[in-house]
Amino acid sequence: MTLTTGAREPVTAADLLARARELAPTLRERAADIEQHRKLPADVVELLRGTGVFRMCWGREWGGLELTSVEQTEVVEALAYGDASAAWCAVIGANTGIYANFIDQATAKDMFAGPDTITAGLLQPSGRAERVPGGYRLTGRWPFGSGIDHADWVTSGAFVFQDGEPYASPDGSNPHESRQFMVPRSQVELIDNWHTTGLCGSGSCDYTITDVFVPEEHTYTFGVVHGRPSPLAQPDAFTRAMCGVPLGVARAALDHARELATGRIDRMTGTAWADSFRAQTTLALCEADFNAARAGVYGSMTRQWEVLAAGGTLDDLTPDERAASPLAWLHAFRMSRSIVNRLYDLLQTWSINKSSPMDRWLRDTTTMCQHLIAQDRILQSAGAYLVGGRPEFGISLGIV
Repeated sequence: MTLTTGAREPVTAADLLARARELAPTLRERAADIEQHRKLPADVVELLRGTGVFRMCWGREWGGLELTSVEQTEVVEALAYGDASAAWCAVIGANTGIYANFIDQATAKDMFAGPDTITAGLLQPSGRAERVPGGYRLTGRWPFGSGIDHADWVTSGAFVFQDGEPYASPDGSNPHESRQFMVPRSQVELIDNWHTTGLCGSGSCDYTITDVFVPEEHTYTFGVVHGRPSPLAQPDAFTRAMCGVPLGVARAALDHARELATGRIDRMTGTAWADSFRAQTTLALCEADFNAARAGVYGSMTRQWEVLAAGGTLDDLTPDERAASPLAWLHAFRMSRSIVNRLYDLLQTWSINKSSPMDRWLRDTTTMCQHLIAQDRILQSAGAYLVGGRPEFGISLGIV
């Protein structure tokens, strides 16, 4: 495929969205190849890069597009309409521009060659970082390195130690400090263990880093912003657009089922599916659930962005408004899985062959719902916040 808009760089959200929609059919055609490859083929990475998707979170002063959360999610939806694994890797790689806000800006300019730079890795502190003069010695093994094979940098969470003992934050805020560590991809070893039910093409394998020196300036926390204040320089910013993946898959499954329903005849009764009460009600209910889930996502995102763009902080949102965002993300994941399940049952034996996209959509939505952002920990965190308790995963609410 040759993107007709590929001769120039995208300059607006509309440009990028148009390119994502244009690429989606090619991603659908390549879906089986992507899945068999168990990571994104190099040419697919370049097709994604050609759309400009990896620029969408960078500020304009970096040559980025600085898309709003809504605009980012629309782009991810469009890519997921073609292939979930490609969209998953796209949204993760695009977060480089968000991470750059939390790194010393002069250092970031030296680290990142440009707004097409791709970062992957696991943010949860699964490694060990020993403090040494000028930085840290980082060692550990991390799971779920989605898109890591084609990344330029790898960001990994680790607990900090000094002289073999847990290191407490100097300000007393944390008895055992953890940080994020940026390491060039060349210093990371991949473990080929990504054999999964779904999202097979995301290459989300384990990886190890062994006694690698990381300069102090290549580390960061989400509690300190070094970049220009903006709605994207927020602790929760990297989690917002991920729900575009399940929404894009659910939309693809709905369109697929509706297209089939317009031409099918029930072999037992001779009734056209278009006149079948079962098909009509299933499709209508799935559409209603999709519309409600999507509206929840975009409504909460829009309100959040309004407050932040006006110079406010997440603390300026009401508790209900602040909790609405992570709850909407989780609901989008789970409702999309439910929609795909119901459509799979509606189409019955037309769903079960590997040649049917329903098979892959069923497996992809099942797998992506195991991600932290779709787990009960999000419910606990939002619920705890609403009643004055302690959220387990506060960063989903922008709480560090």
